[in-house]
Order: sequence, then C-alpha cells, then structure tokens
Amino acid sequence: MKKYILSIVAIILTISIAACSSTKEPDKHVKSNSESEEHMDMNHSSSSEVPKGLKVAANPKFQVGSKATIQADHMKGMKGAEATIVGAYDTTAYIISYTPTTGGPKVENHKWVIQEEIKNADGKTFKPGDEVTIEADHMKGMKGAKAEIVSAEKTTVYMVNYKPTNGGKEVKNHKWVTESELS
Repeated sequence: MKKYILSIVAIILTISIAACSSTKEPDKHVKSNSESEEHMDMNHSSSSEVPKGLKVAANPKFQVGSKATIQADHMKGMKGAEATIVGAYDTTAYIISYTPTTGGPKVENHKWVIQEEIKNADGKTFKPGDEVTIEADHMKGMKGAKAEIVSAEKTTVYMVNYKPTNGGKEVKNHKWVTESELS
C-alpha cells in the first residue's frame, strides 16, 4: 500500500513540475524595445546649472515660481503635467537630428538644444541643414555628437520641475520647454 501511495504522489509531483515548467511567465522587469527606445537614457532631472552666456529672460510670459501646464510630449508623462517654472531664458532653440557618440540609431527631431549648448556658436544663429557639435548632455551620447539643425526658433525657453502624469518621481530642472509648449 505504501508503494502505491508513493507512486501516486510521485506521479502527481511529476505532473505538477511539468505543468509549471511549460507555462513560462514573461519577465515583468525586462523593458520592451519601444519603452527603452522612447526613454533613450534621457536625463529627466538635471542640475540647475545653465550654459555660460545664457541670458535670463527680460519679460517672460511665465515668471519663475509660477505654475503652467506642459503641452509638449518630449517624454511619456510630460503632456498635461503641472510645471513649476524654475528658470526663463531668451535664446534660440533648435530641433536637431544626431547620431549618438555611443553608437545606436540616429535620433531624429530632438527638442530642444539651445544656442549656448552648441560648440563655437558664439553669436551665430544656425539654419536648417547646418552641421554643429552639441555640448549638451540631455541624453547619453549627445555631448560631442555631430548634429544637423532641423529648425531654429528665437524664443524664451524654460527650465521646469514637474510630476509626470503617468506616475514616477518628480522631474527637477528639466531642460528645455519653449514658451509655446506651456499654457
């Protein structure tokens, strides 16, 4: 009788183990390609330090310390978030396309790099098609990368703090949001 019971227990255990090993649960800690590509090592929070020569805005629409709603969607959770204005600066903002110095696919239409974050920019305003070297490090592989100017806009740019609408911790000193991307 003992052998019979042991045999039944052994069969049940074998079936249980086989059933567990055949149903593989996906690893919830592995990021999908689209999720990791979307964030592309973006430095969500950064220091409050601004590039040398950047001029504080004379008459910004949004004053330092005031609140605004972000209309931009540079990153997930940004659009619709309430922002606190940390800094306001008058400059030229550029949309650029570049290949990261760390390798990988070309980054198309990155918003924004400002005049003071372009190597040897001095007082020159760049136009679409110009090739420049980026000194900003908003994303891994950006600093030192050769970039093509896609568009240029003379505007007020803002450094903001905000809590993403999709959760997560507060983003501090995000660089940059243009005046037209706030309401």
